[in-house]
Amino acid sequence: MIAKLKGLLDETGADWAVIDVSGVGYLVHCSTKTLAALGEVGGACTLYTDLQVSETDMRLLGFAEAAERDWFRLLTQVQGVGSKVALAILSALSTGEVQAACSNGDAAMIARANGVGPKLAGRIVNELKDKAGALPGGGMVGAAGVAVTHAGSASADAVSALENLGFKPAVAARAVAAAQGELGEDAGEGDLIRVALKRAAG
Repeated sequence: MIAKLKGLLDETGADWAVIDVSGVGYLVHCSTKTLAALGEVGGACTLYTDLQVSETDMRLLGFAEAAERDWFRLLTQVQGVGSKVALAILSALSTGEVQAACSNGDAAMIARANGVGPKLAGRIVNELKDKAGALPGGGMVGAAGVAVTHAGSASADAVSALENLGFKPAVAARAVAAAQGELGEDAGEGDLIRVALKRAAG
């Protein structure tokens, strides 16, 4: 599976871009936010990708940040949300706004995206509410007011470790946020897990 493309921006359209990687052009469907982040045609760019295959289509989706790809994958797990609807949501809202909307049950914010009605927006926030805290996207703001989940960071790894121990994503994220608020932003994964476990168990 193609996970990332690094090359030159060859061409763009309303919802797509062509990335030239060593002479091979990849047609990649993107949100408007990702398209805006790619820069000028001819410039170097990097896209995180997701390949979707169906009986009638094969589509490569591109994202400026890994967090956007993670949210795309989560959104498309909801019944009624295909790749076009997920990209519409990620075009209308930042990943942080999507995360906040799901965490807070704010269906009206999700419904701002083109093609998303109130019923579908309600289903999205209901199904993703418990998962929202574990994904990066502006960060999960916990009791200490600290954004904790950035892909590859000690805090994200600590959240993942707590989830593997059986804690729900939202509980794990809040516990790590509190631990990071207590220990500071430079705290290591081990220390975060140790303090977060006490918080989550309490």
